[in-house]
Amino acid sequence: MNIHHDQSAKSFASDNYAGVHPKVMEAIERANNGHQRAYGNDSYTEYLSFLVKKIFGEKAEVFVMFNGTGANITALSSILKKYQSVIALDTSHINTDEGNGPERVGGFKILPIKNVDGKVTIENLRTQAWGFDDVHRAQPGAISITQCSELGTVYTLREIKEISNFAKENNLYLHLDGARIFNACASLGVSLSELINDTGVDIFTLGGTKNGIMGGEAIIVVNPECLPGINELRKSNMQLSSKMRFISAQLIALLENNLGMTNAKHANAMANELYLRAKDIPGVEINAAPQANSVFAVIEVRVREELLRKYNFYTWDESRNLVRWMTSWDTEITDIEEFVTYLKSCITI
Repeated sequence: MNIHHDQSAKSFASDNYAGVHPKVMEAIERANNGHQRAYGNDSYTEYLSFLVKKIFGEKAEVFVMFNGTGANITALSSILKKYQSVIALDTSHINTDEGNGPERVGGFKILPIKNVDGKVTIENLRTQAWGFDDVHRAQPGAISITQCSELGTVYTLREIKEISNFAKENNLYLHLDGARIFNACASLGVSLSELINDTGVDIFTLGGTKNGIMGGEAIIVVNPECLPGINELRKSNMQLSSKMRFISAQLIALLENNLGMTNAKHANAMANELYLRAKDIPGVEINAAPQANSVFAVIEVRVREELLRKYNFYTWDESRNLVRWMTSWDTEITDIEEFVTYLKSCITI
């Protein structure tokens, strides 16, 4: 059926739907002043590098990228030899939503493992962490995890450390897809530094598009062993921005004065508010409180179809009638109230 959403209603489909934070817009406008050297040789990218070293240590290096797919593919293809593969969850973006980009552009094989509540476990890692000297097998070279997970769950620091230890024991690098890394930090009550430096992550992507910027991400390398090739691969993967200052300025805005964390805390709080207001509605089944900024609920198909007439959201698992409602940095209490009121009306129709 053709569904026409109410364009005046806030979306609960994805934090990608949200606009740009005013402070980020201000940062872009400031960067639009005069001329700057191109391809990352500008003062904004230089200052971003300074901030990254301040947060993650003097050895940390930042590589500004256009998007998350390009960042993940470039990061992984730089640390994997041509005959190696990456162990990742069956639900991971590199295995699902990034299409065949990792295989076609990155040129590496993904060894999928079953997720447990959206997370990697040591037991499941062992199902693919073998054959390191088998010429007939794409030998594992890295593990990739996502924080927050694609199912909205959040790894604890201890869980990441356990995965990192397993990686080191097997001579694997640990890559972290940080598309919603600020939401994870806000959920855990930790800093970006604690999430990365205290757990042994080697290389990760710093998300921004889902947290209030217009567009752009970054690869941050913590382990110097992962540096060779990234600069060249960024160019060959068409991720080198000539006017990089405009992306760097946005990332600076997130990292300075805790704007990124403030945005994420708000989004998480709004998801919790939605959960509290919806969990006891007859006809709505929510099995767990949100760990970050997504709520997963089971509703009847009829209710879903009616709700979709006004609001954008995703059906997560058709077989279970599971839907995902996601909040953003700009979601307000009034948006939650209006959504829940309309949800109730859809149930009683």
